[in-house]
Amino acid sequence: MKKIKELDTVALLKNIPKKNLSKGQVGTVVEKLDSNTFEIEFSNAKGETILTIPVKKRDLILLRFEPVSA
Repeated sequence: MKKIKELDTVALLKNIPKKNLSKGQVGTVVEKLDSNTFEIEFSNAKGETILTIPVKKRDLILLRFEPVSA
């Protein structure tokens, strides 16, 4: 399994209602804060940053744009 790193594209696995973010929301990793937490930037369709917040690794899924060999 590939590790999440800076500039990877990820999606939320759960809602974060206090921040108006829904499961499936796509963001970009901007920094690894510790072994279990990443700073994620969420943007609108124009590419403008909406919000940057820390998110636990367990609440993220790494998005892939190419097939992964088994």
